[in-house]
Amino acid sequence: MKRHDSANFIDESHVHGLLKKTASLPPKALEGIIEKAREARGLTAEEVAALIQLEDGSLLERMFAAALEIKQRIYGKRLVLFAPLYLSNYCVNDCRYCGYGCRNRTARKQLTMDEIREEVRALEELGHKRLMLDMGEDPVRTPIGYVTEAMRTIYETTEKRGAIRRINVQIAATTVEEYRMLKEAGIGTYILFQETFHRETYARMHPSGPKRDYDWHTTAMDRAMEGGIDDVGMGVLYGLYDYCFEVVAQMLAIGHLEERFGVGPHTLSFPRMRAADGVDLAGFPHLVDDGQFKKIIAVSRLAVPYTGMILSTRETPDFRDEIIALGISQMSAGSCVGVGGYRAQLEDLKRGRPTVREETAQFQVADHRTPDEILRNLCNAGYIPSYCTACYRKGRTGDRFMPLAKSGQIRNVCQPNAILTFKEYLMDYASPETREVGEKAIEAHLREIPDAKVREMTCRELGKIETGVRDLYF
Repeated sequence: MKRHDSANFIDESHVHGLLKKTASLPPKALEGIIEKAREARGLTAEEVAALIQLEDGSLLERMFAAALEIKQRIYGKRLVLFAPLYLSNYCVNDCRYCGYGCRNRTARKQLTMDEIREEVRALEELGHKRLMLDMGEDPVRTPIGYVTEAMRTIYETTEKRGAIRRINVQIAATTVEEYRMLKEAGIGTYILFQETFHRETYARMHPSGPKRDYDWHTTAMDRAMEGGIDDVGMGVLYGLYDYCFEVVAQMLAIGHLEERFGVGPHTLSFPRMRAADGVDLAGFPHLVDDGQFKKIIAVSRLAVPYTGMILSTRETPDFRDEIIALGISQMSAGSCVGVGGYRAQLEDLKRGRPTVREETAQFQVADHRTPDEILRNLCNAGYIPSYCTACYRKGRTGDRFMPLAKSGQIRNVCQPNAILTFKEYLMDYASPETREVGEKAIEAHLREIPDAKVREMTCRELGKIETGVRDLYF
């Protein structure tokens, strides 16, 4: 791919046209779209444009119920847990929405390999198996060699029975050659947020730095897939421009990937604008309220039923608990969004004095619960927490994963693997209270496995875990 290929698959006039065309559809037509969505085959960009503008309360509730139904039909009641690990906040971009912007006076820090090992050991002591690496863009301080060395360091670092089994990576748009290097280093999913698909807003939000190049940034997923990374994750930072436009435009980006590569995104993320060092929310007229945010998530689940949908700790605990039911399948837990800090937080927890250490934070975190607290809460709400990485490790990625997800067959491996990995957590890391609640949850979810043979196999593997045998996955 040439350096300056255009992201011409994002046709702004087409997006605005779809929104105008569907702005006043009658209730019966909207009901028909929701019913079609319940078949879990996805929606067109025009149908998405209609639903994202929906305001009728009864139809909204119907849409929310359909989103939950689809998520549970495909993935069951499991929720995958992960943690972000920020390696550096040095950045050469001047993004108006980010605490890492080069004009900000944020304290700058970059982790050494020894510091990365300490952070990883702390994360493993908290029970994590899956990380998302994040960092500012600085080609001199954090070149691709630094990233791949960090990945090797993370995979090699173990603490007692802990080990990181999957590393997802969120770095700036780069070349096919460097994406190949990430693939060779063992990347799980490559993640890059578009921030906004609206060109004028994109230019205003990125006044300087390499990220200012809209076309280079927006075609990054093409180069990642050309480089052999078949699992990619997308996302919009909601609050930069009209959310209705962003949701429809993202559908065009997804359609582009499916048309060109036969595979859409493995995950969609839903970050919402939050205050940060040097960032005043008063300057952002398109902030998304809770009701609008719920629509965004529900419509996305109906539109792309097969994708994993990720919720971050930008949202408050109560609201996170509420919107899980709209189709969320992955969430961060116990996040530190500054550079370093997990070791210090772990030591504070051991002393019984939980604190928030975010001197180098990218944005303000709203959910400060520990992973143990979040897991216990999920169990009480009827979900099964999961630390599973089996699809990645058994090669069920890209075009091998999507048929399983689109057909709903992925649930047959997701639910058992969630149970097995949660059992590991209960034995190795859980508080007594969470262990008691968790064992009851496992019993309940075992009974919900419809296939008797799979249920029997899961029980047998649970017995092996209790005797110390690990790493057993369907």
